[in-house]
Amino acid sequence: MEPRRVVIVAYEAAELLEIASITSTLESANWHGAQPYYEHRVATPGGHPVTTASALTLNAQLALERVTGPLDTLMVAGGIGHEDAAANPLIVGHIRRLARESRRVASVCTGAYVLAAAGLLDGRRCTTHWHQAQVLASRFPDVTVDPDPIFIRDGNVATSAGITAALDLTLAFVEEDNGTELARTVARNLVTYLQRPGNQAQMSIFVDAPSPANSLVRRTIEHIGAHLRDDLSTAVLAAAAGVSERHLTRLFLKHLGQTPGRYVRQARTEAAAHLLASTSLPMAAVAVRCGFGTAETLRQAFLDRYGIPPSRYRLTQVPVGMSVSG
Repeated sequence: MEPRRVVIVAYEAAELLEIASITSTLESANWHGAQPYYEHRVATPGGHPVTTASALTLNAQLALERVTGPLDTLMVAGGIGHEDAAANPLIVGHIRRLARESRRVASVCTGAYVLAAAGLLDGRRCTTHWHQAQVLASRFPDVTVDPDPIFIRDGNVATSAGITAALDLTLAFVEEDNGTELARTVARNLVTYLQRPGNQAQMSIFVDAPSPANSLVRRTIEHIGAHLRDDLSTAVLAAAAGVSERHLTRLFLKHLGQTPGRYVRQARTEAAAHLLASTSLPMAAVAVRCGFGTAETLRQAFLDRYGIPPSRYRLTQVPVGMSVSG
């Protein structure tokens, strides 16, 4: 079988780590075939070298204007140069042209701006780096932007969150094209977890986020994090904080955008996700530690937040060679 042709589009101030995540994943897959699975090339305007967002120079292998189809996959990188790229009629025009000649089209991070400028996201659901989602949505009202998932597939168009999400998306492509076993092998080669499910939230309580400005809310969420298996009803939290339930709810909505009950459920679910990915504890034990009580309650919370059961989540998170239970 002929290798699948993959073209990655780069431009001035594109993000090198995104491009490398794509090419390293595809090349790792190539190591394990009797012949290469992929023929991957980087294309830039004019075929000229570009200075990436990390200040390193990247040489191109193709001139964007001279690339012709058919292609298996067209991928557009993001980076701090995305605004100029999306406003460049040469880049946008050739992306639009090549999309018609590609089996699938994808963007990483703010590369979604370029796809949107080419009209390729109109009427579709997409994602991008969480920090850029609101701007993308306001600039392209015909596009439905969801800032939560790591990546989204809508028809033959895929979009992903920021930077290292390129690894998750490309691993998903490898699995789709060649099966789970090769994807597992590539993940092991790259010393990464098995690919995260695309609908896993980008943001997590395990990623340091700014603390709420309000000291009472800050103390309350610290208490929640330290007492996940305890009674964390709004009444109990309000009594501990010395305020009414109504006032505590008002403060949470103002500073966190959600009620205390919803925050507690999110904190418990993400703590469970951490345990599932980092330990071999049985499901029932994880549920108890995180305050769910039963494995079924944990399962329902996972389905609500991630769209998959915790058993499936664990399989996509645990490094190859680590045994799991229940």
